[in-house]
Amino acid sequence: MMKCKANQTRTYDGDGFKRRAACLCLRNEKEDEVLLVSSSRHPDQWIVPGGGMEPDEEPGVAAVREVYEEAGVKGKLGRLLGIFEQHNQDRKHRTYVYALIVTETLEDWEDSVNIGRKRKWFKVEDAIRVLQRHKPVHAEYLCRLADTCSPPYGPVCCPRTMDSKAPHYVVCSAQDSELFNR
Repeated sequence: MMKCKANQTRTYDGDGFKRRAACLCLRNEKEDEVLLVSSSRHPDQWIVPGGGMEPDEEPGVAAVREVYEEAGVKGKLGRLLGIFEQHNQDRKHRTYVYALIVTETLEDWEDSVNIGRKRKWFKVEDAIRVLQRHKPVHAEYLCRLADTCSPPYGPVCCPRTMDSKAPHYVVCSAQDSELFNR
């Protein structure tokens, strides 16, 4: 199923979830620093770059496209960290989250030019704390990076492997702050 938005086509899967993809953009193989971007809705808040998939677009391709548009980086796509479901009264999303090692950083990129989007490198631990305040599900993406999610950063959870062999997580709360295995 598809719905048109002014600047994009929204695609939905058979369960009615908006199809999304995102990448944790990592500075190097140590995976100790991550690139976050300013939110288009709340420019003073940091988020993980990602967005909706286009019709017939594979999740990995969408993730790479989204970080190029939103963060102005290119890189080596790595492992799928998990599939995160987010549903509450406002939204119903299913997001494929990948690790990506950044190999090229553009000086000017689409979202910096068009909407003034910023980007900033964070130590992973600091990014988790920043994201936990307003985007807990994004903090969970980082917790899955090394499977080191601990109570100071939010809920501890264990993945359940689905048929796709990717860990699958479900977020079911008004504040997106609880994560459940599926």
